[in-house]
Amino acid sequence: MKSEEKARPSGRKADELRRVTITRNFTRHAEGSVLVEFGDTKVLCTASVETGVPGFLRGLGQGWLTAEYGMLPRSTHTRTAREAAKGKQSGRTLEIQRLIGRSLRAVTDLEALGERTVQIDCDVLQADGGTRTAAITGACVAAHDAFSRLVAADAIPRHPLRELVAAISVGIYDGTPVLDLDYPEDSACDTDMNVVMTASGGMIEVQGTAEGVPFTRNELDLLLGLAERGIAQLVAAQKAALEEP
Repeated sequence: MKSEEKARPSGRKADELRRVTITRNFTRHAEGSVLVEFGDTKVLCTASVETGVPGFLRGLGQGWLTAEYGMLPRSTHTRTAREAAKGKQSGRTLEIQRLIGRSLRAVTDLEALGERTVQIDCDVLQADGGTRTAAITGACVAAHDAFSRLVAADAIPRHPLRELVAAISVGIYDGTPVLDLDYPEDSACDTDMNVVMTASGGMIEVQGTAEGVPFTRNELDLLLGLAERGIAQLVAAQKAALEEP
């Protein structure tokens, strides 16, 4: 990283996360519900348990986990029409909800669920960059709580969550590798990358794109190092939230 770091719009250091808040049991009805906040980005994540599995899994004795993602019309600076009103989900929405599902399935013992489906719903209440990474981080805690309810009810033999998973954005802003991009940085960065990792350091997904200026292998290594340190802090926040009653 450069010895002289340029100022970020938020005033944060290059390796500094926004304030992270994870509030469990945010809604009443879902088996797991979490409000996750990365600074001004706020996402409601719920986990619902349903009996049965998709047709391709019937009779195999294992469960399934899938995810949906959406943004409220006024989660952004100007109102965006609901995708339901358009009758079609955008490519971005489909990409993000598949990413959330893949990330959680990577750390879930689906056989422990039996023939049940866990439906993750992530709704962005307010967007200021990093909505998909916040969604993954919050959804993991919501899924943990839903699984815990099944264990407490003796509905399943063991807890299906093998380990925690979290995600963070990194990028090159004004020539400097930075952690946890907010909207002003995300909209003006030279490189934007989303990284999903497990608590033990396993990589689940790395999505990186140069916006006009190619990045070097050295910069890639710096970004992954930043992401690894940021995710360690997010996992610590998840663990702290799960210790609360």
